[in-house]
Amino acid sequence: MTRPNIPPADDNLTLPRVPGWMARCTAEAIEDAAFQSGAAVAWLDLTARSPQVPQALWRARLALSAAEVCAGFSGRRETAAQLRDAQHLLRPGDHPGPAGEVFQQWSVAVARPISVMALRQALPAVSAEQIALCLDAIGRNPVDRATAVLEAVLTDAPRAETAALILADAAFATSLGWDHLLPVMALSLRSRDLRMRGDDLRRICHRAVGAAAGQALPMAADLARRASRLLAVAPKLRAKGAERAVGLFLSRDAVAPSALTSFMSDRAARRLCDRLVDLGAVRELTGRDTFRLYGV
Repeated sequence: MTRPNIPPADDNLTLPRVPGWMARCTAEAIEDAAFQSGAAVAWLDLTARSPQVPQALWRARLALSAAEVCAGFSGRRETAAQLRDAQHLLRPGDHPGPAGEVFQQWSVAVARPISVMALRQALPAVSAEQIALCLDAIGRNPVDRATAVLEAVLTDAPRAETAALILADAAFATSLGWDHLLPVMALSLRSRDLRMRGDDLRRICHRAVGAAAGQALPMAADLARRASRLLAVAPKLRAKGAERAVGLFLSRDAVAPSALTSFMSDRAARRLCDRLVDLGAVRELTGRDTFRLYGV
């Protein structure tokens, strides 16, 4: 794996900040909510095209946030740490559980460029024809297009919240010309929101985009700084396969040392992860002494 082409470390690295009024959108009129969401979409589009941001890592981290929200729709309260464990500590043949399955769906959805085939891998219960219809949905703007998909899917299958939100975010992304799905609609919508229809749902979705930008953009700025730091210390790494390892850290929410053993020994993988922690380039995410996970 080649590492992403991210500019070198810069202590003054800055990305656009979301104005407070945008993230706290409470507009009652659809026109006002649409105006504010339009500003949020512009910020998101700029950041989604920024070479300073480790895009794959950003998508993966947002997928974790979206999975937390979606798991809550069925009354589950798994934390990010529990969802990571459900994915990374799974043994062959084991089922990840309902919440872990939701996280897998989001992880698969963001990992590959948007296509009917890729979305079918994330949502095997959804037909290729339905996915194609969602990607071809019509809307006056990206949010209205995503809202139309959300409403159509939930009208047919009211309990398919995760599939509806993944497809809505896919429609949102394609309307902006993005190659990959970026979790947006799922970040701040709640169960009661998804029961709305028509103009009420449109207004809620426009508000939700501003709130999502308030979460996603600070995360992107933080990851850009952290990724820049990792690339700055990379030349100090002497382990064979270190560059491939850096590429993994820059594209995945979390990395277990075992994920590196296809190109280095188990001992070398653990030493490399600990070395990166000592250099302040990655963090240990679990707080455990064993079965540890690391991430930027």
